[in-house]
Amino acid sequence: MQNKEKNYLFLVFIHIALGVFIYAVPFISKIYGALMFIVSVYYIIKTQNKNNEVLYACAYIVGSEVFLRMTHGNPNHEFSKYGIIFFICLGMFYSGFSKNAIPYWIYLILLVPGIVIATQTLNLATADIRKTISFNISGPLCLGFASLYCYNRKIRIEEINNILLVMGLPILSCATYLILFTPQIKEIVTSTVSNVETSGGFGPNQVSTALGLGMFIFFTRVIVASRTKFLFLINILIVLNISYRGLLTFSRGGMITGIVMIIILLVVFYINSEYKGRVKLNYLIVILTAVLVGIWFYTEDQTGGLIGKRYQNKDALGRKKESNFSGREQIAESEINAFLENPFFGIGVAKGTEYRLEQTGEVVASHNELTRLLGEHGSLGILILLILFFTPIFLYLDNKRHIYMYCFLAFWILTINHAAMRTAAPSFIYALCLLKIRFIDDEKVALHREQVIKTR
Repeated sequence: MQNKEKNYLFLVFIHIALGVFIYAVPFISKIYGALMFIVSVYYIIKTQNKNNEVLYACAYIVGSEVFLRMTHGNPNHEFSKYGIIFFICLGMFYSGFSKNAIPYWIYLILLVPGIVIATQTLNLATADIRKTISFNISGPLCLGFASLYCYNRKIRIEEINNILLVMGLPILSCATYLILFTPQIKEIVTSTVSNVETSGGFGPNQVSTALGLGMFIFFTRVIVASRTKFLFLINILIVLNISYRGLLTFSRGGMITGIVMIIILLVVFYINSEYKGRVKLNYLIVILTAVLVGIWFYTEDQTGGLIGKRYQNKDALGRKKESNFSGREQIAESEINAFLENPFFGIGVAKGTEYRLEQTGEVVASHNELTRLLGEHGSLGILILLILFFTPIFLYLDNKRHIYMYCFLAFWILTINHAAMRTAAPSFIYALCLLKIRFIDDEKVALHREQVIKTR
């Protein structure tokens, strides 16, 4: 076994052990969260970001965010988003950013009117305006800063695989923690609603999002980094465990997103492979399908058939639920109504919650960033969405070696559709769409050209 593979197994073991230790001694989570930030800052400053260490630091924060929230290891709720913004600023200081990243400067400017309007429309008697606005704008700001840094930044495919691994390791710790937190599944799963007890006592929607992302990340390891049968088996087992834990949250959004990402990746690989590569992919697809079907039936058995009813949108008695999206369509409808009433500049950042309180008498936060942008930013929200959706696609026309681009874009748009921007994951992963991917062969060609020029 090569040193690289030994190091990988060591990292996997350490993060499994981390999940165990934090479950046994919860205070370790606070030490872990603080050390993660301190070590990242030290490492970035020491290396002066020569090898995009900032992206590794941000990836680790993204992967650990839900786990730290679940175990109370974060100093505050938005620590991860502001931590990423801080690291990105360090990266810009040492490595700069593309002068062509104009779409994202426009994007950041378009956010300003909504903030200004919010200072006028939010109820001073019931809201701390500064905290309310910062809570709601932190996700979009995180996306803007990360996108400025990543825009057309050159990076090797091996590096993007390592960034994904760094992101996935703390998700593995989270999955390990969940195993210990919910040992008796049949006793605590009694309905088809999202289950807090199987989600580490935290929000099932966010936990499902993290685990769905982890499922995709370790599936990529199955394809690109399983050089031996032993590593293949290890990675498959990790995918199985994370998938199982994700299903048990009974929150569908994150798991469906993970499956969609895997399907997109397989399609991209299939299209870009030669005949021998496609034959291997066919075998892999058969194995993967068998594995996922197996884990589905095992989960059905453990939940007494409730997981199947959940994904069919039925209650525990098998009756079809009135709402297909757990009531989220009513929230989206209210935001569309707010847009129709204020089509130019919207009702202001964070005003949507107050708007629904006025309309329905209930305090309900938005789950859909798409309709939230419309309601709170008006027509500027439409421009924001157009910039965010089409810019990565235009860049891809000259960057078709970015095999993960459509996977990342799918994660962003599907996640903000069911979990808004409550976590830093959609912001940072969206920014990864903008990286300029190069292969080792590209560097060899460039070096050869330089040598030819010099000899002439």
